[in-house]
Amino acid sequence: MHQLMTPNIPSVDAMISVRGVRKTYAVAGSAAARKSGGQTGSRDVEALRGVDLEIREPGFYAVMGRSGSGKSTLLHLLAGLDRPDVGELLVGGSAVHAMKEDQLVRYRRCEIGVIFQQFNLLPTLDALANTILPGVLDGRPTKELEIRGRELLSELGLRDRIHHRPEALSGGEQQRVAIARALFFAPPVILADEPTGNLDSTSSAALWRLLEETAAQRKMVVLMVTHEAIAASHCRRTFILKDGRVAGDFESHGLDPSQLAHRSSELARTA
Repeated sequence: MHQLMTPNIPSVDAMISVRGVRKTYAVAGSAAARKSGGQTGSRDVEALRGVDLEIREPGFYAVMGRSGSGKSTLLHLLAGLDRPDVGELLVGGSAVHAMKEDQLVRYRRCEIGVIFQQFNLLPTLDALANTILPGVLDGRPTKELEIRGRELLSELGLRDRIHHRPEALSGGEQQRVAIARALFFAPPVILADEPTGNLDSTSSAALWRLLEETAAQRKMVVLMVTHEAIAASHCRRTFILKDGRVAGDFESHGLDPSQLAHRSSELARTA
């Protein structure tokens, strides 16, 4: 299973490169407007308005911004869950914006790791089966998959929880299973969408430390979308999004949450 253990570090300069990315959504008119005889057509909402962002070195990074700033849209585009209208997205050397649908399916399964706020574990599968699911879908031999899955779950402190289903796991344990699944093919980049949104403060702090350690030990990029300054304070660098554009970025590791919140507010105010 050595081929699964070695991260696919790209040979290009940047591990993540976003260039001039724009994304507009058509939003239908409200039911109230239709009922009152008002406008029934859709309106365009410009979620991203020319985003440029680059990450060259492994580490734990954050994207912060108010609701509606475009941070989740950016993450979905990087994950290949949606396509940009204009611009380029390169992740681990892969041109995500130019992929065909079958290429995107394999990219999402094998070349990128994604951690969701809702965990997205299958309730009928135990921790091991949820962890090895990407390999099963890719048609890999079950015995090799289970060896890899057990190694990852043990590394993440879940050796004694391998055969527990999600309902028998705490929120923090479920999120660690989700991390093990995201790490399965040792991708160069993991994307985390508000990963502690459903966790208590103690579990959240433990998860941020785990993501920071994972990025450092495995020489990979973990890019986290968050609205919490305390979460971003664990990150090497924080990018601030405002109205669909990058307002700026700064070194955030070592800043306390109040300092980080002030810095991000100042960047957003002056952008």
